[in-house]
Amino acid sequence: MTTHAVELHGVTAGYGLGPRRVTALEEVTVAFTAGTFTAVMGPSGSGKSTLLHCAAGLDRPAAGSVRIGGTELGPLGDDALTVLRRDRVGFVFQAFNLVSTLTAEQNVALPLRLAGRRPAPGELTAALAAVGLAGRAAHRPGELSGGEQQRVAIARAMISRPAVLFADEPTGALDSATSRQVLALLRGLADEHAQTVVMVTHDPVAAAYADRVLLLADGRIVDDLPRADAAVIAARMARLEVPC
Repeated sequence: MTTHAVELHGVTAGYGLGPRRVTALEEVTVAFTAGTFTAVMGPSGSGKSTLLHCAAGLDRPAAGSVRIGGTELGPLGDDALTVLRRDRVGFVFQAFNLVSTLTAEQNVALPLRLAGRRPAPGELTAALAAVGLAGRAAHRPGELSGGEQQRVAIARAMISRPAVLFADEPTGALDSATSRQVLALLRGLADEHAQTVVMVTHDPVAAAYADRVLLLADGRIVDDLPRADAAVIAARMARLEVPC
């Protein structure tokens, strides 16, 4: 029996009020199977980040339902939703969202501390080493490059071994070699640890690491590709970006 880690049914979401309201997602229904890696792509403004935020319980949709691990998010109050996200979800933001006064190691430890868990010996060192930052543990965000800050954010999202990890452009600030390292890590989360990874990306090469590629346009899913190489993905994307 197939188990869905995340399910969206008829999700509609937007922002703004009155005549200026913009619909970012329109009646989106999609499920993400446990232990798989999905890439989400689409032109700017297609609803990619909104999809990720609704699926992770960071934003509440205007209509429709979202389930994580079979739990429907809609009826949950803010406190219960916070606990669910803390226990089951990891999120890598485009803006990193690191705490400027904490070191890299302390930032990575934050999800464990918030959950009342003391890191195991060597756990934080291993997490930073996995993203190539073993020697930067004592540095604060202001002392790190943008790419290094992104890798700290990835290590922080991974440290609690969430059932689902959402990543919004996780390789956007990285060079090609580091991007490959991070993508291999995300691939390994699905293959070796049966974690579910959902990644927004603009890069067909990054998307080629995934089991599945969802293409969005105007707030709707317009294509659903099984694992494909970068050239095939780029060609499908080009169709969306060129006006008919």
